[in-house]
Amino acid sequence: MTEIVRPAPASASDLARGIVESRGFNLAITIVIIVNAVTLGLETSPRAMEIAGPLLLGIDAAALWIFTAELGLKLWCYRGRFFRDGWNVFDFAIVAIAWVPASGPLSVLRALRIMRVLRLLSVVPQMRAVVGALFRALPGMGSIVAVLTLVFYVAAVIATGLYGPAFPEWFGSVGASMYSLFQIMTLESWSMGIVRPVMAVHPNAWLFFVPFIITTSFTVLNLFIALMVNSMQSLQSQTNDSVRAEAAVAHEEREMLARQIEQLAEEVRSVRAALERR
Repeated sequence: MTEIVRPAPASASDLARGIVESRGFNLAITIVIIVNAVTLGLETSPRAMEIAGPLLLGIDAAALWIFTAELGLKLWCYRGRFFRDGWNVFDFAIVAIAWVPASGPLSVLRALRIMRVLRLLSVVPQMRAVVGALFRALPGMGSIVAVLTLVFYVAAVIATGLYGPAFPEWFGSVGASMYSLFQIMTLESWSMGIVRPVMAVHPNAWLFFVPFIITTSFTVLNLFIALMVNSMQSLQSQTNDSVRAEAAVAHEEREMLARQIEQLAEEVRSVRAALERR
């Protein structure tokens, strides 16, 4: 008879891992994070603390214990592999900060408790995808920032030479010019605040400021957007490939299970035929 390979019984750590990685568990943690975020916001209101201060502090403490128990369960399940995942390290750091005594010179750490809300980034897969795409785009962003810095420096030197004598507050030095140009790039009061007063003295100043705005505000911004979209598409493509690979593995496992069931059925038929012959 053909030997049938039977799976080994699941260990306690495997069962705990199944719980930790289950959708219901992640949903429960997400709800706790949201509730904790609301309570932390209410704690900043004197009126809310006067009405339900003990309740809010109790919910805050309970949420912290839940987060600690979650991390303890993950540490037990994954052991050394826990710290190989950057999101696990991120969660561990946030919860560890929450346990630091917020008294005396460390009282500023009480304000950092709101950072627990950032755990939504590690719990919600869609947010993890966005953050992952952002980190993947960082090298390309660095190149764009370098180009933008070069454009700013050249424009600041030109603006200082052209408009510095008449407007020393805005263009009296390269540093002041770069700050003013940054304000112009963000389109914050650029027309009535800076450009039109400059054009009152230098009517042709628009020949400098309009190309600068087009180059920095529109062209560079579109480069950032294109880079993020490309990074998101690459990440989505990798995710789809991973899903297809997992589906292929699951299909092979189902086929193997079907063959084992067929072998078992064949053995049962052989045993039944042998019994009938006897």
